[in-house]
Amino acid sequence: MAATLMSSPDAPMSELNTTPLIDVMLVLLVMFIITIPVATHSIDVDLPVPCGNDCQTLPKPDRVQNKIVIDSADRLLWNGTQVTQAQLGALLAETTEMAVEPELQFEPEGGASYSTAALTLRTIKASGVTKFGFVGNEKYRQFAAN
Repeated sequence: MAATLMSSPDAPMSELNTTPLIDVMLVLLVMFIITIPVATHSIDVDLPVPCGNDCQTLPKPDRVQNKIVIDSADRLLWNGTQVTQAQLGALLAETTEMAVEPELQFEPEGGASYSTAALTLRTIKASGVTKFGFVGNEKYRQFAAN
């Protein structure tokens, strides 16, 4: 006589039916996939075209760096030559019109007045220079003695 182990009909079920849970998850996944927008935008990129022996090689661009220094006597120096704020504006306008915009370096000395430096920075910003950097700041760094 085969004995079967059967639980009583009043006992709670010991396992969970996962089929409805899986069905709901699949429906949510399909809804999520449908709502994702299709990428329809494109970006045009000009790629270089290889050429044979008949094309000319372009010269390497010369990296030009211009330096503005404000000394302790509040003189404005453009690559070592003293200029006025008006002349500085004209020089900056000339550099922004170049095919390759040169890098502009700004180095105020420690004794230079704040107002002259601020006026110069305002002139630089108004000119539309995009390649700009501060140089020489490391010499004003102070280290605490521990």
